[in-house]
Amino acid sequence: MKNGLIWFCRIAVGLLFIFSGLIKANDPLGFSYKLEEYFEVFHLTALNNLALSMAIVLCALEMILGFALLTGARAIKVVWGLLLLIIFFGFLTFYSAFFKVVQTCGCFGDAIPLTPWESFAKDMVLLLLVLVLFRNRKTIKPLLSAKSGDRAIVAATVLALGFGLYTYNFLPVVDFLPYKVGANILEEMKTPPGAKPDEFEITYTLVNKKTKDSKKITDKEYIKSGIWKDTNWQVQGTPESRLVKKGFEPKIRDLNIQDAQGNNYNQELLSTPFYSLVIVAYDLSKTDQDAVAKANALAANLIQNYNTRVIFLTANAPEQAQQFAKEHKLVSELFYADGVPLKTMVRSNPGIMLLKNGTVVNKWHYHNMPMYDDLVKNYLSK
Repeated sequence: MKNGLIWFCRIAVGLLFIFSGLIKANDPLGFSYKLEEYFEVFHLTALNNLALSMAIVLCALEMILGFALLTGARAIKVVWGLLLLIIFFGFLTFYSAFFKVVQTCGCFGDAIPLTPWESFAKDMVLLLLVLVLFRNRKTIKPLLSAKSGDRAIVAATVLALGFGLYTYNFLPVVDFLPYKVGANILEEMKTPPGAKPDEFEITYTLVNKKTKDSKKITDKEYIKSGIWKDTNWQVQGTPESRLVKKGFEPKIRDLNIQDAQGNNYNQELLSTPFYSLVIVAYDLSKTDQDAVAKANALAANLIQNYNTRVIFLTANAPEQAQQFAKEHKLVSELFYADGVPLKTMVRSNPGIMLLKNGTVVNKWHYHNMPMYDDLVKNYLSK
């Protein structure tokens, strides 16, 4: 019975840690953005430059510890590592939930979004399982010899770190973001007819003019009780609003493509029936300038030979972007959007997207930017 419980905890914890690490390692740049949110909360923004490295290492550590637990290699040290890690994650999720600071923890990346309280509950269940293993850590039997177990951990380390580095340099293997290949951007921005909006509860503070008594009452109670008919009771201060039930929320809700004058171009740019090439560089100060030059050469050929509309999207101010365009002799049209959707569009700076009818036909990291001949052969000549 006891041995069965230990094996259950071992398999459940091992697989969950591997899954969690693998999902986040599929998009380490996205996980690094989440770490930066936590750094801001704890006033540790000096660590922002280390966010990406920490993201890759943390994801790898989860996978390595999970794998090592399943094989039983270095069991005592591995269980200690798991305990410390789950306590750390539990603290972060509780802090996020209680103080309402980071509203999605990123535990499973964008694949399975969890609320802070859901994340905390998941961590507490994991903590219980890990505590069972911790209490029985000396009884965990390895499946391999000590030497073979160490070799397996080394191999797992190489694979885990290698996967994170690969996805960072060549985009996620599986794209869970709303701008994934095949997604229609305008459709993802729509709210269907009849969709329920967010439901809020409003609390009023009422003060009686005669008795000076005060009490709090919800908007429903306010109407139902008929107290609003009594002129002695007056609302004091600003009513408090609390979200009771989350309504429908479109996958894309923050995209606002503008020109330098602030005119919205979402409809015009995302409804054209022809191919459009979008070069996304959310931060021009951090963008790879050699890649910008290559993208610009690609754009020039597409404009000249196929009259393709090429858009350069950035979150920088128009003055900075126009100066950048002048210095790099950009041939594309300049447009602007907030950095958050641009980071979500493509995990690369710059990144390339091919659109048609507002649908993402394909997208590329600048490390595997498409050649002009390949674009023509695979898309434009068809």
